[in-house]
Amino acid sequence: MLPTSMITARPIDPLAGEALSSAGAAEDVYDCLILGAGPAGLTAATYLARYQRRVLVVDAGQSRARLIPTSHNCPGFPFGVAGSEILSRFRAQAESHQVPIVSTRIEDLHLQDGRFCASDGAQQWCARNVLLATGIVDRLPDAEGLEEAIAAGSLRLCAVCDGYEARNEAVGVYASIEDGLTHAKFLRTFSADVHVLAPEQGPPSAEQFAQAEAAGVTLHAGIRGLNFSTRGCLAILANGESHYLDTVYPVLGCDPRTQLAMQLDAAMDQDGKLIVDSVMQTSVAGLFAAGDVVSGLNQISVAVGHAAIAATAIHRRLPFNPWPTGGPEATTAAP
Repeated sequence: MLPTSMITARPIDPLAGEALSSAGAAEDVYDCLILGAGPAGLTAATYLARYQRRVLVVDAGQSRARLIPTSHNCPGFPFGVAGSEILSRFRAQAESHQVPIVSTRIEDLHLQDGRFCASDGAQQWCARNVLLATGIVDRLPDAEGLEEAIAAGSLRLCAVCDGYEARNEAVGVYASIEDGLTHAKFLRTFSADVHVLAPEQGPPSAEQFAQAEAAGVTLHAGIRGLNFSTRGCLAILANGESHYLDTVYPVLGCDPRTQLAMQLDAAMDQDGKLIVDSVMQTSVAGLFAAGDVVSGLNQISVAVGHAAIAATAIHRRLPFNPWPTGGPEATTAAP
């Protein structure tokens, strides 16, 4: 992570064109613009509203959490909770503090006159700070019925989240042999029947076979395809035979949603995730990030922690906002 002393703001070219409606007047500049309404973005919005800050959330409706059929790994929900319910609760809490949430996709983010300005092509919003909570997109196998398979648990996206739910099942890891062995070893905590399904052609090396044998994992190279159903998955092997699995974890990497940060030349790591300092600020002053778009463990609990740290840091870098002497009616801040 970068130390705070290394952070400097770098302005870029202003947004071209004059057709956009502008929120750039002084009275329309938000304290913080939050991009993304997943657990990280909505947590930060709630914190900042309770800090009496003027905040706006802009959301494209693509939170990764929405794909969770049922999570038993989310603190506070011992009997499990659907991703849609998690998002609904986080949103309701932010909205209870009068946080406005706009449904649109931001296409441009730049610095202008010391302010961040974001546009969806039709409207523009400006703020003193921006929090990116835009998340990631998982790379998935080339197969049909993926949404139904995710909903049924035949295709799972996070072994940390739900490896426990796959205990004692026939589990496949669809990945390169090298990555597959690493993740299959982790999943052996939960099942004795774990398989690496590698699309790579050619037999595994003697060393790879030895690693698999030591971990109690079966290797399959040259996988021809995956046929998902709501009951499981048939992996088509190199010899044309099929092997049944209760669930499959694809380990194909992900694509962080950092396009807006790239417009500001924010620093990223080798995986394309945003590098932040101890208070979640990127290499661009006033540009913060939280959740899966930041290097680290992709978990709701981690995203919430990121958001709390970032929101508090944003509050502290803003001008002092004492409670008005005349009482609550003298302020327009959120309660």
